[in-house]
Amino acid sequence: MYLAKEVKEKIFEKHGKGKNDTGSAEGQIALFTHRINHLTTHLKNNPKDFNTERSLVSLVGKRRALLDYLTKKDILRYRAIVKELNLRK
Repeated sequence: MYLAKEVKEKIFEKHGKGKNDTGSAEGQIALFTHRINHLTTHLKNNPKDFNTERSLVSLVGKRRALLDYLTKKDILRYRAIVKELNLRK
């Protein structure tokens, strides 16, 4: 499996309030970004994998919704997570 328990804990510890804080918007956005990057590389090697493409579009939508929530809730947290994850090019 590409996403081990230790990797998840490291992501939540770095971007959330702690390794057990799986509910924070920043932690979820970071986890979605990690999964999106993994699926993107998979789709570059397997362009006809349409189920994975559908999953990728769904994940991007979920991340977009969380980013919109953070924009409305606290713009400083939004800017910090976008800068950390390099979401805007």
